[in-house]
Amino acid sequence: MSIFQLPKQTDFYRGKVRDVYTINNDWLVMIASNRISAFDVILPKPIPFKGQVLNQIAAYMLNATNDICSNWLIATPAPNVSIGKKCIPFKIEMVVRGNLTGHAWRTYHSGKRMLCGIALPEGLKENDFFPSPIITPSTKATEGHDEDISKEEIIAKGLLTNEEWNIVEKYALQLFERGKQIAAKQGLILVDTKYEFGKIGDDIYLMDEIHTPDSSRYFYAEGFEERQIAGERQKQLSKEFVREWLIDNHFMGKEGQTIPYMSDDWVQTISTRYIELYEKVIGEKFVPEALSDEETYNKITEALQNI
Repeated sequence: MSIFQLPKQTDFYRGKVRDVYTINNDWLVMIASNRISAFDVILPKPIPFKGQVLNQIAAYMLNATNDICSNWLIATPAPNVSIGKKCIPFKIEMVVRGNLTGHAWRTYHSGKRMLCGIALPEGLKENDFFPSPIITPSTKATEGHDEDISKEEIIAKGLLTNEEWNIVEKYALQLFERGKQIAAKQGLILVDTKYEFGKIGDDIYLMDEIHTPDSSRYFYAEGFEERQIAGERQKQLSKEFVREWLIDNHFMGKEGQTIPYMSDDWVQTISTRYIELYEKVIGEKFVPEALSDEETYNKITEALQNI
């Protein structure tokens, strides 16, 4: 996708998977690209319609949770574009986990029983539910890997005040509970997810995307218990299958490792899985829209005039 020059643009940032434009230092135009990242590395091939899937799921979820806390979103003028309020972001991600999966499981399986200052109970199997959801924050790295951090370290380093922590902790757990309720209606389990928060003045806002396959992991509820008892892998909808493919091909983003070859068939498989998650989570048929750069630009500029 081209880099635009938008009216009253004051800044531009190209992230791993999104292009973010600042307008008049008050608004953000966030374009979800088809780029895909894993282990904090951008993979070499784009995934068709991934940006649209992420953007539309995020908009749906932000609108479904705006009674819990204020969020940044104002408009979605194009399939892969969101416009919203510019916040000063907290430099952490609030990772909420309902199950022992992914990074938490890898930590647990290595023998450790502490994660981000949280004591993990003994006797759990991979994918088991925690007694109650836990928050395992991570730093928001501008480069390289995000790192685990505890509540105590966050406050000690001044990343959040104690009062701010209490607010975002409450919001994160309430958002996760709402996400689980939405997922359950669709026969899914929201396993884990991350939330990002920021401030405008003294007010805290939920930022970025939520409950998407890039920021969350879902299991199918049907057959979950049977698979756990049998020690089988859970059937899931998330980006974890991409990470697992990379791990199986000896890549975890570490120095000296080479990203494995992505065949066209594999790229299409990833796209199909993203669309499957959209349809399963939203409960509606995905309608692919491929706009030209000119059409996208025109929709953005028209929306900005109406803010």
